[in-house]
Parts: sequence; structure tokens; C-alpha cells
Amino acid sequence: MLIAVSALKGYAILATDGRIGSVSDVLFDDESWRLRWLVVDTGTWLSERKVLVHPSAIGQVDHRAQELPVRMSKAQIERSPDLARDRPVSLQMQSQLYDYYGWDPVWGGSGYFGGGLGMVGSLGYSDMGAPRMPNRHASDEGDPHLRSITTVTGSHLQATDGEIGHVENMLIDDASWDIRYLIVDTKNWWFGKHVLISPYAVKGIAWSEHTIRLDVTRDRVKTSPAWDPIAMIDQVYEKSLHNHYGWRGYGF
Repeated sequence: MLIAVSALKGYAILATDGRIGSVSDVLFDDESWRLRWLVVDTGTWLSERKVLVHPSAIGQVDHRAQELPVRMSKAQIERSPDLARDRPVSLQMQSQLYDYYGWDPVWGGSGYFGGGLGMVGSLGYSDMGAPRMPNRHASDEGDPHLRSITTVTGSHLQATDGEIGHVENMLIDDASWDIRYLIVDTKNWWFGKHVLISPYAVKGIAWSEHTIRLDVTRDRVKTSPAWDPIAMIDQVYEKSLHNHYGWRGYGF
């Protein structure tokens, strides 16, 4: 099922023995376009401490109740490595979490982007190859490929011949936790319209400039299959969208 990533904020996190808090942010990897961590605000339970939850720990999502069950106990979470307040998430911190919970650092996603997208500095893409493996000797500096959905929202999208709009949201697959599409608000160029852009179209990112560069033209975007934000996205629509741009399919 595809859901807007912003909808996850506020979802309750249910440990095996009770509620631990709610989702305050979502972090994704800008190489693989996979959700990597849920940032969970534990409120008064752990003195307003924040913890990270890996998608591999998430059970069956209950969207109606807005609950995410996780295969973790409250005691485990209480003893987990502490997430430093107001500091970026480091590779070292991630490595400690993988070791503590026994999570697989290469878990995640469908692999749709595994051979096609990979960051080259902050300017372009090449084949990613094997996933990055956090290690015990990793730097304590922030992971340069870990991005907050909150900070990425609003980034400008630049087509080959001009800007088309900004990132309003993202659609993720709640089974694989891949980011399937960027939801683009085109109001400053094409008033009243929203379009979907796959990470397949991304050819470069300059996060310091809040800009994502695409390998499509404005005309290509304007003639893409119309998207209704209220309607459910089905496979027929996705096939039409991918055929229009020449993108590979997501298993169809």
C-alpha cells in the first residue's frame, strides 16, 4: 500500500508490552531511497528522550488506528543506545543500534533502486553496487546520506529546462519501505496541479541548495498522466506513468 510519508508522523509506536511514544520524523537514505529510521518521541515515559526504530522491526501497520507495532520490548528500548539530542545521526550510532537489536544493516526495500541509483558526491548518480555497511569504527559525524523528510520537504525540483515545483510530500510502500514517488506541487509554474516523480528521474541532488535535479523536461511533466491526490493509485495508473517517462516498473 502506498501512503504519504507525512501521514506517519504522530502514529503510535506499540512495543510488545505497551505504547512507547509516537513518530516525530522519518529518515531516509538518499542513495537507495529507502526509509531507514523512524524517529520516535517517547514523551514523558523516557524523560522526553527520542529513539530510533528500524523498519525491519515493524509488524503489520494499522492505518485506521494509526499504530505501528514493533518487535521490541519497553525494557529493550529503555536500555538501547542513546540518541544524542540535537545532533545528526552518525554511522557509529546506527552501527550500535544494529548490534544491540540484532537488526540487519543491509535489510530493506525491494531492491528496485539497488543497481540504478547511487550518490556521487552530492551532484550526480551512478550504480550503487553493494549497500553501505556501518562498522564499529565508523565516524561519529552525521551520516551524509541520511535525510529527514521534514528538511527535504520544500526542496525545489529542476527539470532539464527549468524548475517545475517543490517537494510537498513523498509516497512510500508500507511493505518494502521504499520511497516510490515524490509528490510535487507545481503551483508556481503550473497552477493547481500536482505530479508524481519517481526517484528514477533524479540525476543529482544539491541538498545545501535545497535542489533536486531531474532528467525530464517540463513538457514531459506537463503531458504526464493526470494524478488525483484523492484517488487510490493502482497498478494501471503506475504502468501508464512509467511508460510515459520510460521508467522501469516496480515489479509490474
